[in-house]
Amino acid sequence: MLVVEGLQASYGRSQVLFDIVLGIDAGEVVTLLGRNGMGKTTTIRAIMGLNRPKAGSIRFDGREIAGLPPERIARLGIGLVPEGRRVFPTLTVRENLVATAASGRHRADPWDLDRIYQLFPRLAERRKQRAGTLSGGEQQMLAIGRALMTNPRLLILDEATEGLAPLVRAEIWRCLALLKAEGEAILVVDKNLAALKRLADRHVIIEKGRTIWSGDTAGLDAAPELTQRSLGV
Repeated sequence: MLVVEGLQASYGRSQVLFDIVLGIDAGEVVTLLGRNGMGKTTTIRAIMGLNRPKAGSIRFDGREIAGLPPERIARLGIGLVPEGRRVFPTLTVRENLVATAASGRHRADPWDLDRIYQLFPRLAERRKQRAGTLSGGEQQMLAIGRALMTNPRLLILDEATEGLAPLVRAEIWRCLALLKAEGEAILVVDKNLAALKRLADRHVIIEKGRTIWSGDTAGLDAAPELTQRSLGV
Protein backbone atom coordinates (compact mmCIF):
# COMPACT_ATOMS: atom_id res chain seq x y z
CA MET A 1 0.00 0.00 0.00
CA LEU A 2 2.74 2.47 1.01
CA VAL A 3 6.32 2.18 -0.26
CA VAL A 4 9.01 4.66 0.77
CA GLU A 5 12.42 4.32 -0.88
CA GLY A 6 15.56 6.42 -0.53
CA LEU A 7 13.68 9.26 1.14
CA GLN A 8 15.71 12.39 1.87
CA ALA A 9 14.43 15.58 3.48
CA SER A 10 15.85 18.79 4.91
CA TYR A 11 14.91 21.81 6.97
CA GLY A 12 16.57 24.60 5.06
CA ARG A 13 20.23 23.65 4.65
CA SER A 14 20.06 21.08 7.44
CA GLN A 15 19.48 17.60 6.04
CA VAL A 16 17.54 15.35 8.41
CA LEU A 17 16.64 12.29 6.32
CA PHE A 18 19.28 10.56 4.21
CA ASP A 19 17.88 7.14 3.26
CA ILE A 20 14.51 6.12 4.70
CA VAL A 21 13.09 2.84 3.40
CA LEU A 22 9.81 1.35 4.63
CA GLY A 23 6.66 -0.34 3.37
CA ILE A 24 3.18 -1.08 4.67
CA ASP A 25 0.79 -3.63 3.22
CA ALA A 26 -3.00 -3.39 3.41
CA GLY A 27 -4.22 -4.38 6.87
CA GLU A 28 -0.71 -4.30 8.34
CA VAL A 29 0.48 -2.48 11.46
CA VAL A 30 4.06 -1.17 11.22
CA THR A 31 6.00 0.77 13.84
CA LEU A 32 8.56 3.48 13.17
CA LEU A 33 11.15 3.31 15.94
CA GLY A 34 14.20 5.31 16.94
CA ARG A 35 15.56 7.63 19.57
CA ASN A 36 14.42 11.25 19.74
CA GLY A 37 15.79 13.37 16.93
CA MET A 38 16.44 10.48 14.54
CA GLY A 39 13.88 11.61 11.95
CA LYS A 40 10.61 9.82 12.78
CA THR A 41 8.40 12.91 12.71
CA THR A 42 10.19 14.29 9.64
CA THR A 43 9.49 10.99 7.85
CA ILE A 44 5.81 11.29 8.66
CA ARG A 45 5.74 14.94 7.61
CA ALA A 46 7.33 14.00 4.29
CA ILE A 47 4.78 11.22 3.70
CA MET A 48 1.93 13.66 4.42
CA GLY A 49 3.34 16.39 2.19
CA LEU A 50 4.06 18.72 5.11
CA ASN A 51 7.78 18.64 4.33
CA ARG A 52 8.75 18.45 0.67
CA PRO A 53 11.20 15.56 0.07
CA LYS A 54 14.64 16.42 -1.25
CA ALA A 55 14.98 13.05 -3.03
CA GLY A 56 13.50 9.56 -3.04
CA SER A 57 10.12 8.04 -3.72
CA ILE A 58 6.86 7.78 -1.76
CA ARG A 59 4.23 5.63 -3.47
CA PHE A 60 0.70 5.03 -2.23
CA ASP A 61 -1.17 2.30 -4.09
CA GLY A 62 1.46 2.55 -6.81
CA ARG A 63 1.00 6.30 -7.25
CA GLU A 64 3.89 8.66 -6.60
CA ILE A 65 2.82 11.16 -3.93
CA ALA A 66 6.16 12.74 -2.99
CA GLY A 67 5.74 16.50 -3.24
CA LEU A 68 1.95 16.51 -3.50
CA PRO A 69 0.17 19.04 -1.26
CA PRO A 70 -1.13 17.65 2.06
CA GLU A 71 -4.81 18.00 1.18
CA ARG A 72 -4.39 15.85 -1.94
CA ILE A 73 -2.51 13.19 0.01
CA ALA A 74 -5.24 13.15 2.65
CA ARG A 75 -7.92 12.77 -0.03
CA LEU A 76 -6.07 9.75 -1.44
CA GLY A 77 -6.73 7.98 1.85
CA ILE A 78 -4.02 8.73 4.42
CA GLY A 79 -5.18 9.99 7.82
CA LEU A 80 -2.81 11.61 10.34
CA VAL A 81 -2.94 11.84 14.13
CA PRO A 82 -0.15 14.39 14.64
CA GLU A 83 2.23 14.68 17.55
CA GLY A 84 0.70 16.99 20.14
CA ARG A 85 -2.87 16.17 18.99
CA ARG A 86 -3.58 19.66 17.53
CA VAL A 87 -7.35 19.58 17.81
CA PHE A 88 -9.32 22.72 16.97
CA PRO A 89 -9.61 24.16 20.50
CA THR A 90 -12.51 26.58 19.95
CA LEU A 91 -14.70 24.00 18.18
CA THR A 92 -16.78 21.44 20.02
CA VAL A 93 -15.97 17.74 19.95
CA ARG A 94 -18.70 17.16 17.39
CA GLU A 95 -17.56 20.08 15.25
CA ASN A 96 -13.98 18.76 15.26
CA LEU A 97 -15.22 15.41 14.02
CA VAL A 98 -17.54 16.63 11.27
CA ALA A 99 -14.96 19.18 10.07
CA THR A 100 -12.84 16.39 8.57
CA ALA A 101 -15.59 13.96 7.57
CA ALA A 102 -15.16 12.36 4.16
CA SER A 103 -17.02 9.74 2.20
CA GLY A 104 -16.35 6.14 3.12
CA ARG A 105 -17.83 4.57 0.01
CA HIS A 106 -14.82 2.27 -0.29
CA ARG A 107 -15.52 0.78 3.15
CA ALA A 108 -18.14 -1.81 4.08
CA ASP A 109 -18.67 -0.04 7.42
CA PRO A 110 -17.59 3.61 7.03
CA TRP A 111 -16.64 5.79 9.96
CA ASP A 112 -19.29 8.26 11.05
CA LEU A 113 -20.22 10.02 14.29
CA ASP A 114 -22.05 7.00 15.70
CA ARG A 115 -19.08 4.69 15.12
CA ILE A 116 -16.64 7.18 16.65
CA TYR A 117 -18.86 7.55 19.71
CA GLN A 118 -19.03 3.76 20.03
CA LEU A 119 -15.24 3.55 19.84
CA PHE A 120 -14.77 6.40 22.35
CA PRO A 121 -17.89 6.76 24.55
CA ARG A 122 -16.21 9.62 26.41
CA LEU A 123 -16.39 11.72 23.24
CA ALA A 124 -20.12 11.12 23.05
CA GLU A 125 -20.47 12.42 26.61
CA ARG A 126 -18.48 15.55 25.71
CA ARG A 127 -19.73 16.09 22.16
CA LYS A 128 -20.94 19.65 22.93
CA GLN A 129 -17.81 20.59 24.89
CA ARG A 130 -15.09 22.77 23.35
CA ALA A 131 -12.06 20.69 22.47
CA GLY A 132 -9.65 23.04 24.22
CA THR A 133 -11.24 22.22 27.58
CA LEU A 134 -10.74 18.44 27.25
CA SER A 135 -8.05 16.52 29.09
CA GLY A 136 -4.96 15.43 27.17
CA GLY A 137 -6.27 11.90 26.88
CA GLU A 138 -9.64 13.06 25.62
CA GLN A 139 -7.95 15.29 23.07
CA GLN A 140 -5.95 12.30 21.82
CA MET A 141 -9.15 10.28 21.45
CA LEU A 142 -10.61 13.21 19.53
CA ALA A 143 -7.54 13.44 17.30
CA ILE A 144 -7.86 9.74 16.46
CA GLY A 145 -11.59 10.08 15.87
CA ARG A 146 -11.02 13.12 13.64
CA ALA A 147 -8.52 11.16 11.52
CA LEU A 148 -10.88 8.19 11.27
CA MET A 149 -13.69 10.48 10.09
CA THR A 150 -11.68 10.98 6.89
CA ASN A 151 -12.24 7.23 6.33
CA PRO A 152 -8.55 6.62 5.63
CA ARG A 153 -7.07 3.48 4.14
CA LEU A 154 -3.87 4.15 6.06
CA LEU A 155 -3.82 5.70 9.54
CA ILE A 156 -0.59 7.32 10.79
CA LEU A 157 -0.09 8.13 14.47
CA ASP A 158 2.89 10.19 15.67
CA GLU A 159 3.57 9.62 19.40
CA ALA A 160 0.31 7.77 19.96
CA THR A 161 0.35 7.81 23.78
CA GLU A 162 2.97 10.40 24.73
CA GLY A 163 2.21 12.21 27.97
CA LEU A 164 -0.98 10.29 28.71
CA ALA A 165 -2.02 8.68 31.99
CA PRO A 166 -1.68 4.87 32.18
CA LEU A 167 -5.43 4.24 31.99
CA VAL A 168 -5.77 6.47 28.95
CA ARG A 169 -2.77 4.81 27.28
CA ALA A 170 -4.47 1.46 27.78
CA GLU A 171 -7.61 2.83 26.13
CA ILE A 172 -5.61 4.04 23.11
CA TRP A 173 -3.91 0.63 22.71
CA ARG A 174 -7.32 -1.05 22.96
CA CYS A 175 -8.59 1.22 20.20
CA LEU A 176 -5.62 0.46 17.94
CA ALA A 177 -6.05 -3.28 18.51
CA LEU A 178 -9.69 -2.98 17.43
CA LEU A 179 -8.70 -1.05 14.32
CA LYS A 180 -6.13 -3.71 13.45
CA ALA A 181 -8.75 -6.44 13.91
CA GLU A 182 -10.93 -4.56 11.39
CA GLY A 183 -8.11 -4.59 8.85
CA GLU A 184 -6.98 -0.97 9.17
CA ALA A 185 -3.43 -0.32 7.93
CA ILE A 186 -1.53 1.64 10.58
CA LEU A 187 1.89 3.30 10.85
CA VAL A 188 2.58 4.18 14.48
CA VAL A 189 5.31 6.00 16.39
CA ASP A 190 5.48 5.54 20.15
CA LYS A 191 8.02 4.92 22.90
CA ASN A 192 6.13 2.02 24.54
CA LEU A 193 8.03 -0.83 22.92
CA ALA A 194 6.23 -3.57 24.84
CA ALA A 195 2.82 -2.38 23.65
CA LEU A 196 4.09 -1.87 20.11
CA LYS A 197 5.46 -5.41 19.95
CA ARG A 198 2.09 -6.81 21.01
CA LEU A 199 0.27 -4.76 18.37
CA ALA A 200 2.50 -4.58 15.31
CA ASP A 201 3.27 -6.99 12.49
CA ARG A 202 6.59 -5.37 11.63
CA HIS A 203 9.00 -2.75 12.92
CA VAL A 204 11.29 -0.24 11.19
CA ILE A 205 14.19 1.33 13.09
CA ILE A 206 15.75 4.56 11.90
CA GLU A 207 18.97 6.15 13.12
CA LYS A 208 20.32 9.55 12.07
CA GLY A 209 17.87 9.73 9.19
CA ARG A 210 18.52 6.25 7.80
CA THR A 211 16.63 2.98 8.01
CA ILE A 212 19.02 0.59 9.76
CA TRP A 213 16.75 -2.40 10.43
CA SER A 214 13.29 -3.79 9.66
CA GLY A 215 11.65 -7.03 10.65
CA ASP A 216 8.99 -8.70 12.78
CA THR A 217 8.70 -8.86 16.57
CA ALA A 218 10.51 -12.20 16.78
CA GLY A 219 13.45 -10.68 14.94
CA LEU A 220 13.42 -7.65 17.23
CA ASP A 221 13.35 -9.86 20.33
CA ALA A 222 16.31 -11.80 18.94
CA ALA A 223 18.43 -8.64 18.71
CA PRO A 224 18.60 -7.12 22.22
CA GLU A 225 21.84 -5.32 21.39
CA LEU A 226 20.00 -3.51 18.59
CA THR A 227 17.22 -2.26 20.85
CA GLN A 228 19.73 -1.22 23.48
CA ARG A 229 21.86 0.72 21.00
CA SER A 230 19.16 2.23 18.82
CA LEU A 231 16.18 2.52 21.16
CA GLY A 232 17.74 2.77 24.60
CA VAL A 233 15.67 -0.19 25.86
